[in-house]
This record gives sequence, C-alpha cells and structure tokens, in this order.
Amino acid sequence: MDRLELEGKWKRIKGAVKQKYGEWFDDDQAFAEGKFDEIVGKIQEKSGRTREDIEREISEWKEDNDSPKL
Repeated sequence: MDRLELEGKWKRIKGAVKQKYGEWFDDDQAFAEGKFDEIVGKIQEKSGRTREDIEREISEWKEDNDSPKL
C-alpha cells in the first residue's frame, strides 16, 4: 500500500467520523463535509491520485454544471 492509498483510507475514516458527529449533534454541515471527505478518500484510495487533483476536478465539474444553459 502506498502513501496515497493510506491517505485515502484515512480520509474515508475521518469522513465517517464527521458524519457520525453530524448525526449526534444534528449538524448538517459536519455530516455533508464528512460525506465529501469519505467520497474523496475513496476516489483517492482507488485511483492513487492526490486529494488536490480530485478536488480540482470536482470543482471544475461543479463550475461547468452551475453555469446557466441557454
């Protein structure tokens, strides 16, 4: 297991903890952040890409889909 795979696993665990924290304290933002961390961690673990690269791709995808279509 390489460093990026290990980081991905850690982010999945951290995401799950944030989700649980969000449920305990009824904090939707913490839950959403936890879910995002978990997803990015899983992508990182499977692809071996950096978190920054994955987040940049997601941000670009979001910008492309947020622009109004005429």
